Amino acid sequence: MMSNLADEVLEAHGGLERWNRLSQVTATIVTGGALWAMKGLIQDPAPRTMTVSLHEERASVTPFGEPHWRTAFEPGRIAIETTSGETVKELRDPRRSFDGHVIDSAWNPLQRAYFNGYALWTYLTTPFLIALPGFEVTEIEPWQEGSETWRGLRVRFPASIESHCELQDFYFGDDGLVRRHDYHVDIAGGFAAAQYLSDHITADGIVLPSRRRAYMRNEDLSADRERLMVAIDLGDVRFS
Repeated sequence: MMSNLADEVLEAHGGLERWNRLSQVTATIVTGGALWAMKGLIQDPAPRTMTVSLHEERASVTPFGEPHWRTAFEPGRIAIETTSGETVKELRDPRRSFDGHVIDSAWNPLQRAYFNGYALWTYLTTPFLIALPGFEVTEIEPWQEGSETWRGLRVRFPASIESHCELQDFYFGDDGLVRRHDYHVDIAGGFAAAQYLSDHITADGIVLPSRRRAYMRNEDLSADRERLMVAIDLGDVRFS
C-alpha cells in the first residue's frame, strides 16, 4: 500500500491511469560530466536517441560506438547490436563484471552500455516505477533545499530490477514534482550521488524533468557542487 505522498506524486506527474495506457518512451539525450573520463571513456556532446519500455526493464540507445549500432539492455544481459538486430557482442550477467570496481576503474563499452541502460530506464520511468510489482515505498524525513522543503520517499528496488542500488531516495516539491534523487552507484565503488532534477516538461500528458545533474554527495547529504559526475539533458520526448 502506497503512502498519500506517493499517490500525490504519481498524480502530479500525469497520473497512473494515463501511464498504464502507454508502453514506451523515446527521447533525445545529451550527456556529459566527469564520470566518463574517470572510467577511461570519451563522452562527446552528440545527441543520441534513448528508448525504454515503461512496464518492463528494457532500454536501448542509438547510435552506440558506430553509426549503425545500438545497445540492447535487459536484466541479466547487455548487448551491442546492429540497427537491423544482429548481435555484435554481448555480456550475460553483466553486473558481476563490476566486482571489485572502485570509482575510477575503467569500463569497457559493454559495461558503459549496461550503466546507460539501467540508469536511463530508472530515470525515464520515475516516479511511476514505484507502482510496479515488488517495489516498496516509505515516506522519509523531508530535505531542506534553501528556502524550500522537499518531501521524501525511500524506494526499495526488487532484486528483479537492476539499478544503481537497492535503496534510493526521491524528493518532491510542493507541486509534487521530483526535484532530487539520491543513490549509491554500486558498480563504481558505491560512491554516493545527489542528482538534481529540473526544467520539467510535459509530453503526451506525462510530466518529467528535462535536466539532470548528478553530483558527489557529502556525508551530511549535501551535494558537492564542485564535482559534477553526470549531466543529462532530454529533448524531443515521445510516449507511445
